Amino acid sequence: MAVCCSTLPPGGTPPGETPADDKTPSGPLPKALVVGAKIDGKSVRDKEIADKVSLTPSIALEFSRDIKADEASLSSVDFSGGSLSVAVDPSNSTVLVFRPVDQLSSGTRYRFTISAGECFGVNLQKEFTFWLTTAVEFDDKTDKFPQIPDEDLLTLVQEQTFKYFWDYVHPVSGLSRERYGSGDTVTSGGSGFGIMAIPVGIERGFITRDEGAERMRKIIGFLSSAQTFHGAYPHWLNGSTGKVIPFSEKDNGGDLVETAFLMEGLLTAQAYFDRDSEADIRSGIDAIWRGVEWDWYTQGGQKVLYWHWSPDKGWAMNMQIRGWNEALIVYVLAASSPTHSISADVFRQGWGTFTFPVAKSQPLFFAHYSFLGLDPRNLSDSNGSYWAQNVAQARYNYDYCVRNPQGHAGYSQNCWGLTASDYPGGYTASSPSNDKGTIAPTAALASMPYTPDESMAALRYFYYKLGDRLWGSYGFKDAFCLDSGWFATSYIAIDQGPIIAMIENHRTALLWKLFMKNQDVRAGLDKLGFTYE
Repeated sequence: MAVCCSTLPPGGTPPGETPADDKTPSGPLPKALVVGAKIDGKSVRDKEIADKVSLTPSIALEFSRDIKADEASLSSVDFSGGSLSVAVDPSNSTVLVFRPVDQLSSGTRYRFTISAGECFGVNLQKEFTFWLTTAVEFDDKTDKFPQIPDEDLLTLVQEQTFKYFWDYVHPVSGLSRERYGSGDTVTSGGSGFGIMAIPVGIERGFITRDEGAERMRKIIGFLSSAQTFHGAYPHWLNGSTGKVIPFSEKDNGGDLVETAFLMEGLLTAQAYFDRDSEADIRSGIDAIWRGVEWDWYTQGGQKVLYWHWSPDKGWAMNMQIRGWNEALIVYVLAASSPTHSISADVFRQGWGTFTFPVAKSQPLFFAHYSFLGLDPRNLSDSNGSYWAQNVAQARYNYDYCVRNPQGHAGYSQNCWGLTASDYPGGYTASSPSNDKGTIAPTAALASMPYTPDESMAALRYFYYKLGDRLWGSYGFKDAFCLDSGWFATSYIAIDQGPIIAMIENHRTALLWKLFMKNQDVRAGLDKLGFTYE
């Protein structure tokens, strides 16, 4: 190569030679560790998750010694949110501050890893990794649908939810599918709730009485030939064949609690279809009702009812039905049976005695499932007032969500309700003692009789403010978690059914009046020492 100038500057280096300083081999980089990390000022440790992070976060890593902010070392950083800028904190030469070049997405989880090795002027001895989940930014200020009168909104919710039990039922059996997408799997308990929706649908004008009667005839015909276990139905049935679908390995026989929910629905329908032309409906229900061997489920005369029995597993599940839970209706119906009744001692010793209110921190379905038909307003026994118990539980659930001790996104006086539902990790019985940050619309809406103002406020919020993500073909979707911006795509029969039923009981007490007409039920309540009028 030609040299353009033969005169070298003082101390210059001849062309083609390396400066003397650069010839000297550099020593090893000093060893270091990441000793701390903060995201938006909040500490996060190695392998931890930081929640509710801003969309433009500041990620600060503190090292055990001074570092350099050279761009080339960014190759040692893997961030799933894209490119990063880097700078040394001007107030602390051991801290590097990273910022995403582009704004992150709302309600999304990202991974940040800095690998071991030479970077930023040190030899990092150990990888450091954490995750961050950005906060959910959503518009809950503007209405997603036009405002309508509250009474019209209640009817709209009932009508849309009713479609799950009318349009989406199994075409062969007429029974309710377990959940949206469950195919041939129908649920006995959820079908009981769906049957209770039929009188509501008729009275509200969603279907005609003749249509409702024909659907009941289909259901009764199927149930009359379906597989039972000493008269009790399994949790799940095949809606085409009527054969049991095991709920679990040992739960492949009769489920007395699910059977009770089914009978609750059937006896309500029996009272509703009271015309001469509907006598076959009443007699068909009576035959099914009389066939349930409630006393068999005392496992040979014990003073307690058992939840399950199977022909090949026997009593292997060995689950006693003891309160306080969703199963009061089981003992009431078992005592009411005209053919296979239990004694009052089985109720007193099996169900148990309480001092109401009790178990207020439990999931809200405890206050719903037994009381879709069983009228709690004047119901009491030696334990106390069941109405006071249910109101206390609903109120506690509401107050907990308003207080929001875990700081979950969205919880408020308009957004509340913890009960069994889907959640981002699967399915769980959410409650104040098991709070996953997931609100289920059925919890607040099915509590309408107990907390009318608070439930109506929740209904308005769910529909008007979240409706673009929460409202669908069969009413409100099962649940949502605003911590992560997750909204379920599912509908589940045992969650949809109480919405229709308890809104109607709040409005007209229709289902309470129908169920409480049954003379067997009234005799059973008398036997157990209840007052109810």
